[in-house]
Amino acid sequence: MALTLDLSGTVVLVTGGSRGIGRGIASAFLEAGATVVTCGRSEAEPREGVRHILCDVRDPESVEAMVATILAEYGRLDVLVNNAGGAPSTDAATASPRFHDKIIGLNLNAPLLVAQVANRAMRATGGGSIINITSISAHRPAPTIAAYAAAKAGLESLTKSLAMEWGPAVRVNSIEVGLCRTEQTDDHYGSDERVARIEATIPLGRMARPDEVGNVAVFLASDLASYVSGASVGCHGGGEPPVFLHIS
Repeated sequence: MALTLDLSGTVVLVTGGSRGIGRGIASAFLEAGATVVTCGRSEAEPREGVRHILCDVRDPESVEAMVATILAEYGRLDVLVNNAGGAPSTDAATASPRFHDKIIGLNLNAPLLVAQVANRAMRATGGGSIINITSISAHRPAPTIAAYAAAKAGLESLTKSLAMEWGPAVRVNSIEVGLCRTEQTDDHYGSDERVARIEATIPLGRMARPDEVGNVAVFLASDLASYVSGASVGCHGGGEPPVFLHIS
């Protein structure tokens, strides 16, 4: 069954939207007819229908300049998808305070900063929708990603707080993403055989596609979700079952 929501006339900002999950999110909004802006710290490969702006989402001046550019060029900002984030695997016992500051800065403080600036812009034109991309790691303990998981858990809490504070003009929701196939999957997880074994543990039998995460974001930005705010929508194929279920 094909279902396409019409977001024509909607201006959408996807942070970190030039690759991986962010690229899939941008694609889904393009498919829905939206005007799409992405941002990142480096230039992106030119893409039809997408405006890319250089921006460090951790820097207040850079974020203010980016949103000012969007308003100058399009006159409005309707949707923000806080997608930029990530972290290398590191032993929590030996990671430096500076490392933890950087991880929490990118995955929690930066989304709050961009949301603050976007909220002001949205209110000036009648309101909008903010969607934070979080992770199943926010609720599932795992080694080597302690600061990242804590930041994503904080982003889940932040989502609910902002939804309560910024309604009714601005709706705020999150998407809890599980394992997702991107251009970095093979490098991260290893051989196709190992990826297949990992996918076999997921209830739906495979990792998500980036555009499937994007489809959830399009729904949350649309009028079909007009009474949805402060929600966390799981896009993880049913979750990651505990390891004892796979030990015979």
